[in-house]
Amino acid sequence: MKELLRRYGHTLTWIFVALTAFWLLVLVILPQLYLLEESFRLYLPLADIGGPKDVYTLANYRSAFEQPTEWKFWLPFAWKPIILPFEAPIRMQVFVHTLLYSTVTTVITLILCYPVAFYLAKVANPRNVPLLFVGLLVPMWVSEILRAFAWFIILAFKGPLNMALVNMGIIESPIRWITGFNSVTFGLIYVYLLFMLLPIYNAIQSLDTNQMEAAKDLGASSWRTHWRVIIPHSKPGIASGCVMVFMLAAGSILVPTLLASTQSRWFTEIIQQAMFESQDWNTGSAYAFMLLVTCTVFVIGMMRVFRVKLSDIAR
Repeated sequence: MKELLRRYGHTLTWIFVALTAFWLLVLVILPQLYLLEESFRLYLPLADIGGPKDVYTLANYRSAFEQPTEWKFWLPFAWKPIILPFEAPIRMQVFVHTLLYSTVTTVITLILCYPVAFYLAKVANPRNVPLLFVGLLVPMWVSEILRAFAWFIILAFKGPLNMALVNMGIIESPIRWITGFNSVTFGLIYVYLLFMLLPIYNAIQSLDTNQMEAAKDLGASSWRTHWRVIIPHSKPGIASGCVMVFMLAAGSILVPTLLASTQSRWFTEIIQQAMFESQDWNTGSAYAFMLLVTCTVFVIGMMRVFRVKLSDIAR
């Protein structure tokens, strides 16, 4: 606070504080509190609101654990589900699949983005980096729904991907890529790739190159240099990228709606169905709060795994 007062003066500092407080209170805290409060109330006709039936209850949360049915569990990149030998609530099946494939999306995005971020930060000619970034950013100028629909066309049974693979002799017959959660995973990775790449790039770019050269001079291999020098320095960027990709993937609605198969659903689709199709905002609020709490737990878990603070991720 003293640094802000010294740099910007009292007037600008208090303006910044007031705007930040307004943003946190009106756009973040109050909506979440309203969401929480509505999740404990029943969906009632207008005439019953405020009456004896309008009480706080856990019924909306209990509904997520109702309707047990056969569990067709989809392993990552599997073409057929595994029938588990027990039943589970249908909504919790969707919830578990959403968390699982959001995690898979996060891991694959991290594996793809780390070498690209390292190349851009430490290997590529600095003169070429802006051009390379333009190449990465241009596709992101197109709206998310159009990019997801483009992947639907690419992955279609008679789409360009299958035709190209058949013509090159790699496969004998077209593959149904839009099966299970495969197509959703492909779409989420593509749509949220930059949210992983940019934080890691910023973290690696801030690393002093002399530290890498010193590790090599001491006989460390490239792999050991990455493991002992670069990755520890990049932990805040990696944690930030993982948090953003997981939360965006778990909360996505356009990509799962366009790319999901007939046997796969995303938890946000259930929330949307409850709120906008059934007009049951109370049950939808309960499901949304369940997803919010889970994402919060994931953020805390990432902070523990990478041993970073929230301020490091924010920075």
